[in-house]
Amino acid sequence: MATPTNAVDKNSNENGDASIRTAFREVVEGHRSGFIPRAIIPIDDVGNVEPSGYVPGEKELRCKLASLYRLVDHLGWSQAIFNHITVKVSEEDQHFLLNPFGLLYHEITASSLIKVDVQGNMIDRGSTYFGVNIPGFVLHSAVHSARPDAKCVIHIHHAACIAVASMKCGFLPVSQEAVLVGNVSYHDFYGVLVDKAEREIIVKNLGNNNIMFLRNHGLVVAGRTVEEAFTRAYHTVLACEAQITMMSAGLENLVIVSEEAKQRSMEVVRRAQEMIEDGALKEKEGQVDTKKAMQVRWNLGDLEFEAYMRMMDSAGYRTGYPYRLPSVKRPTEN
Repeated sequence: MATPTNAVDKNSNENGDASIRTAFREVVEGHRSGFIPRAIIPIDDVGNVEPSGYVPGEKELRCKLASLYRLVDHLGWSQAIFNHITVKVSEEDQHFLLNPFGLLYHEITASSLIKVDVQGNMIDRGSTYFGVNIPGFVLHSAVHSARPDAKCVIHIHHAACIAVASMKCGFLPVSQEAVLVGNVSYHDFYGVLVDKAEREIIVKNLGNNNIMFLRNHGLVVAGRTVEEAFTRAYHTVLACEAQITMMSAGLENLVIVSEEAKQRSMEVVRRAQEMIEDGALKEKEGQVDTKKAMQVRWNLGDLEFEAYMRMMDSAGYRTGYPYRLPSVKRPTEN
């Protein structure tokens, strides 16, 4: 029996319409794989004039957070309309941005994000009809309240992360990524996380770490910026995927990274800022763009996140991201 694609090929060749053939094939192949082709919805839909209810810098944060939701979806970490990524938008008022409960991650835009206080009360409902999943905000409000440095909090239910969180051995230092993300915490499963009384236990278990595995549940990652939180989550997911693959060989066959090697690696992480400034963008004296390049200050995660933003903007996402280096090419030497 001929496949739908073959049937389309035959009819399209007869009609000489290759564009229709290509478009229909994308739909057919998309449905076969479970992926539904979709139009790109621009991220920056706020415009040049910020609404009166925005605090200074809020539009930029909205664009960054909405871009992060799209990136999480692109990488396959999203779970339909569920879970949250939050960003603190105001230190004085303790206000936070998060996704409206009802949108898929690929639908989230800068204007659609909702602003709430630490209790989940609505401050700005955004541009959609959807509201806040207040029980789902319990985890984020606990972390934000206890850790002023946690400006961005990511919570995902990635399969590999759930698997590692559910193992008695926990998160093992069996890969470079696992070592570089630093120390991690664990929080036991008490049921669906909706009880505000559980906030104190969450805070105690997280401590000063930036990564916490929720047993039988998922992963929580905190960062001082959107960029830092993303890169920390990215390497944690990679480490979990690597560990799950390795476990098929049996725990007894895994080579565990020594404590000495872990400490040496952590020292490299602590010097990451210095390494980037002295290496990645340091230009030779006398070049035209030396001064400009040396003025760029890169923090943890900035380089990686900005690279992804270039990828998304090239594809038409209109992220609204404030590039540190709008052009990555050096001026032509005379």
